[in-house]
Amino acid sequence: MDPRIKLRHISVFTEIVRLGSLKRAAERLNLTQPAISRALAELEAITGARLLTRGRAGVALTAEGEGLYHFAQLSLGALEQGLAATGPGGGALRMRIGALPSVAARLMPEVVTEAARIAPDLRLSVLDGAHGYLTGQLRAGDLDMVIGRLGAPDTMRGLSFTQLYTEEIAFVVRPGHPLLARPDISRLGEFPVIFPTRSAAIRPFAERLLIAAGVPEPARRLETVSGALGHVLTARSDAVWIISAGVVAQAVAEGRLRRLPFDTAGTSGPVGLMVRAEEPAPPGRQLVLRAIDRAVSTLGLG
Repeated sequence: MDPRIKLRHISVFTEIVRLGSLKRAAERLNLTQPAISRALAELEAITGARLLTRGRAGVALTAEGEGLYHFAQLSLGALEQGLAATGPGGGALRMRIGALPSVAARLMPEVVTEAARIAPDLRLSVLDGAHGYLTGQLRAGDLDMVIGRLGAPDTMRGLSFTQLYTEEIAFVVRPGHPLLARPDISRLGEFPVIFPTRSAAIRPFAERLLIAAGVPEPARRLETVSGALGHVLTARSDAVWIISAGVVAQAVAEGRLRRLPFDTAGTSGPVGLMVRAEEPAPPGRQLVLRAIDRAVSTLGLG
């Protein structure tokens, strides 16, 4: 390898691509934007190739940049594993991930599968729960990252957020439910409703949708973020479950649940990665980020 290429060049390049912005890469790496631009320019000069193009939508990889990005991720992941092998713990990398319900049900199985392919020795610990609980665990240092929907500003203090994809709310029922024959959101009060808890990131979206539709908050409601309870109760009763689409995507695809044809486009919100701001990345994060990128691509979410 050309001895002029330094680790900072590779780190800067991969963060720019992953975050889609020189400004956000500078914030994540605790560097100034001129320093980021200079490092990228140096790398392009050394390689003799244009690696990125810039536009209003952010940065995009060129064909040359695409090839370098793939191997840059591999090299950084291998370096993390090598450094871990020199420290306590016999070389085992560990990452503690918090996953909101929609992520736990839809994205995380693919992330775990991809991580096992990329780094078989990486030990993952996955905790699911409500937004407020998981971000609290992240701030306390009990989690290394949280993947889920962007929360209200007061829940994001001290955290940085990188968007992965967007997701909307769904209204789902069992096959044969009376609302399927005559779908009308004004009839929601006729049935028990499974509603997101106050700590859930989707709660404000659900409330605003009902207000816009002129529907009062359901009197007969169970508030929960439990995917397991929601699936069983919806399948066994006439309950209407208001939940992130990702939580029920597989059940809907398999016909075990049916999505009501209500307009929920206004409930779409960003789902992404949350980490503690201005802290160095723990060993293993680069490997998990690569697994997440592959999982998002495989599922067609990006």
